[in-house]
Amino acid sequence: MKKSSTLPPPPQQLTLPPLPLGSGLSLSESVKMAAKTLVANKMRSSLTMLGIIIGNASVIAMVGLGQGAQKLASEQFESLGPNVLFVIPGNQNAQRNRDVPKTLVLEDAKALATQVPSLKEVAPQIQTRQAVTYSNKNSNTQLIGTTPEFLTVRSFDIAKGRFFSELDIKSNNQVAVLGPDLVTKFFGDTNPIGKKIRIKNVSFSVIGVMEPKGSFLGSNQDDTVFLPITTMGNRIMGRTSPYGLEVSFISVSAKDTESLAAAEFQIANLLRLRHKITGEDDFTVRNQKDILQIVGTITGALTLMLAAIAAISLLVGGIGVMNIMLVSVTERTQEIGLRKAIGAQEKDILIQFLIEAIILSAAGGLVGTLLGISGIFLISAVTPLKAGISPIAILMAVGVSGGIGLFFGVVPARQAAKLDPIVALRSA
Repeated sequence: MKKSSTLPPPPQQLTLPPLPLGSGLSLSESVKMAAKTLVANKMRSSLTMLGIIIGNASVIAMVGLGQGAQKLASEQFESLGPNVLFVIPGNQNAQRNRDVPKTLVLEDAKALATQVPSLKEVAPQIQTRQAVTYSNKNSNTQLIGTTPEFLTVRSFDIAKGRFFSELDIKSNNQVAVLGPDLVTKFFGDTNPIGKKIRIKNVSFSVIGVMEPKGSFLGSNQDDTVFLPITTMGNRIMGRTSPYGLEVSFISVSAKDTESLAAAEFQIANLLRLRHKITGEDDFTVRNQKDILQIVGTITGALTLMLAAIAAISLLVGGIGVMNIMLVSVTERTQEIGLRKAIGAQEKDILIQFLIEAIILSAAGGLVGTLLGISGIFLISAVTPLKAGISPIAILMAVGVSGGIGLFFGVVPARQAAKLDPIVALRSA
């Protein structure tokens, strides 16, 4: 009997489950894997991000602080009064060398007031600091000797009493007007009008109190004593020039904005004639725009310096990312070996570690940005600086932190990608 030939059934094809450590991972899968790895090592990831966080927060806060300083300076110069010019003793070179000659006298101010048609008001000033006493209280206070035009030129107001008059100037009357902070310090809630204060053993009668004005470039304008310029020159300062009473500078206001250029030209010409100048000027005429430019240059340089110093911490944070990632390569030798053994290519390992470094840097940049913005709001709340949030600084800080993560992540990523799978598995 013929046997029927029966063939064995073909072997069933084995279906292996997908291995997360294998090759050919998509970008989204790589990102998910990197995120899981970082979450599994929370402490290490947090410490790695710390340098990036501090760097981003510092850069954003420092730039905001610098911008706040620029805004404050701009507002303070605008509060000096509209269309104001300042005539300052000495030329620019003398001022730069701090060898400022006393070339301006009261007669110069009077000549400007009568002979320059584009000017509205002229207010010469003498400034110094002296000990001021009342009863058993004393204060080292700024003294300003000036004329009645000071109120108009510098936009000051009287809160109580009166300012001194032309009669007080001509008669050398020993009268004083006080800033509100000095009134609070000496008299509290008591009315100071009619009270006597002493400066260099000279008694002055208080006739008025100024409205609060605030600080100007670090100087408290509310802690000030205002005196008639003649009285201050004769009783406090003394005459040291054969040409008349020396003044610290002269503030003038032009009739309108269009008259500023003409006023500068006319002031310079008149003073050159009066001082018989044939060479370099012994005075300087400044307007608010000139001063704001100078202050803007200074504060801009300071802002840049602060940002550069803060950016160093970003560099340190990047080095921290590289160090931690290098440690991570050593700790994860078995994982790297297993992935390469089942077919992962070098680029897969490289991308995996680069993504981890970028995630750390980007997350640190985001947290640092939030801290920096919070710091700016805190600075604005507790200081007179109106610190601003700079979108450019934020973009630069976050971009730099991400770039640092990419740059400093390349070395450990390449080291991981170059591992020999057999050596890696054997060392495990």
